[in-house]
Amino acid sequence: MRFIYFVGTAGSGKSTLVQAYKEWLDYNGIDSIIVNLDPGADSTPYTPDIDIREWICLDEVMEEYGLGPNGAQVVASDLMAMNADKLTGALDDFKTKYVLVDTPGQLELFAFRDSSLRIVEALGRDKSMIVYTSDPMLYRSPNGFVSGKMLSTLVQFRLGLPTIDVLTKTDLLEEDEMERMLGWFEDSDSLYGDLLDRDVDPQTVIGMELFKTLENIGTFGSMRAVSAKESMGMEEIYAASQLTFFGGEDPDIQ
Repeated sequence: MRFIYFVGTAGSGKSTLVQAYKEWLDYNGIDSIIVNLDPGADSTPYTPDIDIREWICLDEVMEEYGLGPNGAQVVASDLMAMNADKLTGALDDFKTKYVLVDTPGQLELFAFRDSSLRIVEALGRDKSMIVYTSDPMLYRSPNGFVSGKMLSTLVQFRLGLPTIDVLTKTDLLEEDEMERMLGWFEDSDSLYGDLLDRDVDPQTVIGMELFKTLENIGTFGSMRAVSAKESMGMEEIYAASQLTFFGGEDPDIQ
């Protein structure tokens, strides 16, 4: 099994992308299953094969610990690690090639708590990668783009897994708008130039300093445009996963 964790900010389209990618894999005859790791999800656009909500109920956590929704989410994320053996045991019942892991909507609950590291270790760090979902609504301005890219870099640093960045919901963007965002990622000079063109205010000054940090550690490269609604970019995600896991193309797909 190879594990693909879909990680991103709330509303970035993780769950709908998981569904679209699963449908694409099914269409191409590639076996996969979905694991939902969000105990607070009211509903999902897919039917998970393994669901953390079978072991952790957010309402029960709130009642048992006397917590509100936010505090219960934190406790639930720690309880996930305590149930890692149940998760691995459930996976033993499947023989599949890919496990698509839908992570909690609150990015910080998965990316910045030790519980997530325990789950990654339990499932197999050497067999795992991240698809980081970037919400274009947060990336439209140069400063917003730098802030978003800094966050994805911190997630990659924190989890220590190979990561590919995808720009989601591109069906909502004009062509030139999408190309500008992709260009910022691939050509850091264009991003820096657009930062310079903005009025010099404290936010822009900080944005330029963050940009320099990102450039120095070499985080710029390529971002893939995807649309779950139009099933666009699924091939690019698959190709990137093959390069990560196997160093090239998968012979199982023609």
